[in-house]
Amino acid sequence: MKYIHQKPRWPTFKWNTETVAEQLAPVRHRQGRLVGRLSSLLLPLRNEAGLVTLTSDALTTSAIEGEALPPDEVRSSIARRLGLDVAGLVPSTREVDGVVTMLLDATQRYDAELTTERLHGWHAALFPSGYSGMHRITVGGWRTDADGPMQVVSGALGAEHVHFEAPAAPRVPQEMEQFIKWMNSPSSMDPVLRAAIAHFWFVTVHPYDDGNGRIARAIADLALARADGMPTRFYSMSAQIVAEREEYYRRLAMAQRGDEDITSWIAWFLACLDRAFDRAEISLARVMRNAKVWEMANASGVNLRQRAVLTRMLGEWEGHLTTSKYAKLANCSTDTALRDILQLVDRAILAPNAAGGRSTSYRLVVEV
Repeated sequence: MKYIHQKPRWPTFKWNTETVAEQLAPVRHRQGRLVGRLSSLLLPLRNEAGLVTLTSDALTTSAIEGEALPPDEVRSSIARRLGLDVAGLVPSTREVDGVVTMLLDATQRYDAELTTERLHGWHAALFPSGYSGMHRITVGGWRTDADGPMQVVSGALGAEHVHFEAPAAPRVPQEMEQFIKWMNSPSSMDPVLRAAIAHFWFVTVHPYDDGNGRIARAIADLALARADGMPTRFYSMSAQIVAEREEYYRRLAMAQRGDEDITSWIAWFLACLDRAFDRAEISLARVMRNAKVWEMANASGVNLRQRAVLTRMLGEWEGHLTTSKYAKLANCSTDTALRDILQLVDRAILAPNAAGGRSTSYRLVVEV
């Protein structure tokens, strides 16, 4: 069986124009509305929304490849590079900084040309030690296939699933020259459509020993930033892809085994982007909620214990607040916890839930 890159018309793609246009129009409309909302935010809120999105992007683009990065390190690395004044910064590793460097270069410099040197720089940033796991790889250069043909796989070690085989190494320089020329050429094609094609094209060539998926998603982010016309990110394709990882690989494999018609892949990419907007709506609402809570807290004054607990409640939080939970989080007595909570209730920051007495619990008045 021949893969798409072995077909005579490769890399000339085609798609059903009517099908794609019907799906693209509402996605672009929704994207425009979200960009408008983000643009109208005050700078601190816009920065926070961008920080949340970029942190999610870095975490999830690595998670797709089975790599778990520390969230606090990722957030700190992004904040430092963007010059944002945020609390709780911690040192970050070279591996974290490398992923962040690539994502920021792709999105902050979305209008700059994509070059071989730029791609090699991204790759070198992802693998600062020159190793992928325990294996030495070619860093900042195209693959050589020294260990055999490049196969695109997913799954745990020993239970890998082969999705397709990439073009042989001798073809890679010419393939990438064509791809880079296309990425930089003026085009009347919708930039979101170009993002879908760019992602698929790069993944198909798979020009590096490792890191191809992460770089492909960075390229898609670059193309989507061009569609937005702004560097600030407020939605994460990688976060949505990790939620749909199995379908992502299935769609890639299906398109690899077809002809040059990639309508199905484009349709999935656009639908995935639309679902990424759903996540963005929730994330933006959370940023607005947090800002409102801190505005109320700062206006009325809160002590260090209350600030620490509110910070936890505005982060990854499940359930409701109780006196005992507050005491544990704030490292104080239950009497002190109750006094602090009642002060926050008086200031309309917290509200008691329906059940009273010893089982009384509390929630934030401003909710997502």
